[in-house]
Amino acid sequence: MKKSFLLLFGILIASISVFSQEKKESPGAAQANNPLANMTALNFHNYYTPKLTNASDEAYMNNTWVRFAKPFASGKLLLRVSAPITTVGTTDLLGNVQTTNGLGDINAFISYNFVSKPTATVGIGPLVTAPTAAYDALGTGKWQGGLAFVAFIAKSPIFQFGGLITWQASFAGDKNRNNTNNAAVQPFYFWQLGKGTYLRGAPIWYFDIENEAFNVPFALGIGKVVKVNNNVFNLFIEPQYTLLHQGTQPQVQIFTGINLQFLNP
Repeated sequence: MKKSFLLLFGILIASISVFSQEKKESPGAAQANNPLANMTALNFHNYYTPKLTNASDEAYMNNTWVRFAKPFASGKLLLRVSAPITTVGTTDLLGNVQTTNGLGDINAFISYNFVSKPTATVGIGPLVTAPTAAYDALGTGKWQGGLAFVAFIAKSPIFQFGGLITWQASFAGDKNRNNTNNAAVQPFYFWQLGKGTYLRGAPIWYFDIENEAFNVPFALGIGKVVKVNNNVFNLFIEPQYTLLHQGTQPQVQIFTGINLQFLNP
């Protein structure tokens, strides 16, 4: 798993380096990170966590998310479905590393974009998470429901910002598993450097209300937007470091991703 991450890391760095040498400005750079953009999108995101708080040095996690987003009703509605492939490495009483990997809990939300302008997009809608995890360690065993609120402000061609706020709680599922009640706040900020290259941050501040645990990281990374015909490729790498936490949480994360947006001809 660590070798796979290093390979992906190398590919992203090489891609950003090559693309940054282009002479022409990549169009649509300011909108390439808009989660509510009126475009079909397919994203591949990876969170590699080599160190956890309140855990052994050998413990680690790797979460790969495949996300699909599809706008409807002329962009007024947006469906986003996210499926995680998770690897968890823990140590047993003898100090041996035990690895569990497989599908996690799939979630989806539908956003009604009540503000939909080139300079601002704001939406809200219902969220549901299904207990699809292959193993107990990779999911909650509960059906969860809640709300998602997302906003993206792009009034400046240089600096864009926004956020995604979600809340969900369990309402059905395995009676032997603990109930859930959690919220996540994901601020995101992007500083355009020109020619499609930009600085970025999109940390997820996670609050486990049920168990009184939380994780508040800071993030700063770099990305590159390239348009090929009617498609937009957005590659990035973003180190994240936890500033505040309670419970066993990611201490250091490397967030990498490839976002694909498919424009109408």
